[in-house]
Amino acid sequence: MNSVSTPRFVSRLTRDTLALILAGGRGSRLKQLTAWRAKPAVPFGGKFRIIDFPLSNCMNSGIRRVGVLTQYKAHSLLQHIQRGWGFLRGEFGEFVELLPAQQRIQSSWYAGTADAVYQNLDIIRIHNPEYVLILAGDHIYKMDYGPMIAQHVENGADMTVGCLEVDLQAASAFGVMTTAEDGRVLEFHEKPESPSPMPGSDDTVLASMGIYVFNTRFLFEQLIKDADNTQSSHDFGHDIIPAIISRYRVFTYPFHDEHSDQQAYWRDVGTVDAFWAANLELIGVTPELNLYDEQWPIWTYQEQMPPAKFIFDDKERRGMAVDSMVSGGCLVSGATVRHSLLFSNVKVNSYSVLQHAVVLPHADIGRHCRIHNAVIDKGCRIPAETVIGEDPEKDAERFHVTPGGVVLVTPEMLGQELHYVR
Repeated sequence: MNSVSTPRFVSRLTRDTLALILAGGRGSRLKQLTAWRAKPAVPFGGKFRIIDFPLSNCMNSGIRRVGVLTQYKAHSLLQHIQRGWGFLRGEFGEFVELLPAQQRIQSSWYAGTADAVYQNLDIIRIHNPEYVLILAGDHIYKMDYGPMIAQHVENGADMTVGCLEVDLQAASAFGVMTTAEDGRVLEFHEKPESPSPMPGSDDTVLASMGIYVFNTRFLFEQLIKDADNTQSSHDFGHDIIPAIISRYRVFTYPFHDEHSDQQAYWRDVGTVDAFWAANLELIGVTPELNLYDEQWPIWTYQEQMPPAKFIFDDKERRGMAVDSMVSGGCLVSGATVRHSLLFSNVKVNSYSVLQHAVVLPHADIGRHCRIHNAVIDKGCRIPAETVIGEDPEKDAERFHVTPGGVVLVTPEMLGQELHYVR
C-alpha cells in the first residue's frame, strides 16, 4: 500500500513538522502598496491578507506548529497575526509564533532566506521537529502539505522542493530545475537569464515554488556550512540548493490539483497588474481559487462589520453592484459597481461608477466619480468628481500607472498623509 495515501501516516508526519513562513520581504514590485507594509500583509480577496493563505494551508494540512519570520515594516503583519491567529492552544503544542529579525545569532538583520532560518536555529532546536517545512509568505494558493512531506519520507530525501510548470517567458523570475525520471533534481538555476524548457516542451519550465521540506538535522548542517561561507549570499535558491544537489538526495514535488493531473492554482501577486488581475479573477462564476470551499477554509482576522448595504432605487441614483464581490461594512449609496471587488467598510457615494476596480478596506469614494481599471489603497478618500482610468497621461501625473494600464492610487498620492497601521 502506498503510504502517501494513508491518512494516519501523513498525520504523524505533519505532527512532527515545524513550518517556517518567510514573511520579511518588501515586495518592491508592488510599488506604493508596500510603502507602509510588508508584502505578506497586503490585503487580498475582499477580507484576507496574503499571509492568510500559507497559514491556512498549514492549519488545514494538520501542521499546528508554525513560525512566521518577519522583517520589513512588519507592524501591521504582526498585529494581524496576533489578532487572528491566536486561537491555537499552547498546552497541546500548537502555536503560530512570531519570529522578527532580532540578531539572535548574527549582528545583522536577515541577509537572505537561508540566513533568516539560520538566525533562528536555537528556536528550531527548542521545538525539536523531525522535519522543517519552509514556505514563502507571499503567494496565493491552496495546498495540502501532508502528501509532500510523505513523499519526502518515502523517497528517503534530504530535501524536497515544491514545483510547478510555468511559461518560459516568466521563468527568469523563478528557480528552474532539471530532473531525472524519478523526480530527483539534477540541475538548479536561480532566476536564469536564458532558461531551458522542460524535456518534451518548447514553452514551459519546471520552477520552484519556494516551498521546501528538510530533514531537520540535514538543514542544520547545511545552514551552518553556508553561514561559514563568506562568498555566499545565504539564499536557498542561489546557494543552498545548487551546493547540495550533486551530493545529497534532493527531489521535486509537483503541485497538481488533487482531483486531476492538471496544474493547481498558484499566483505570485508580486506586481500591481498581477495583484489586480488575481483579485478580479475571484469574481468569475467558477474561479480557479474557490473561496467558498468548506473543506479548505481560509482563516483570517476581520473586524466586526455590519452587512453590506445598497441604498436608493431612483433611475439615476440606484445603489447596485453587478458581477462583483462586496465585503461586510460596505455602503453603496446610489452608485453603480460593475465587475469590481470591494474590501471591508468601503463607501461608494451617489452617482459614482466603478468598473474593474479593486478597492481596499476603509476607502471612501466621493460623489460623481468614475473609476476604471484601478487599485484603490486602504483608507483613500477619493474626492468628488474624480476620474481615474480614462486618460493614462493625466493619471500618470498623479498616480502610478502600470504597464498593463492599471492605475494604483494611495493616500499619499492624494495628499492624505495617513501613516497609520496598514
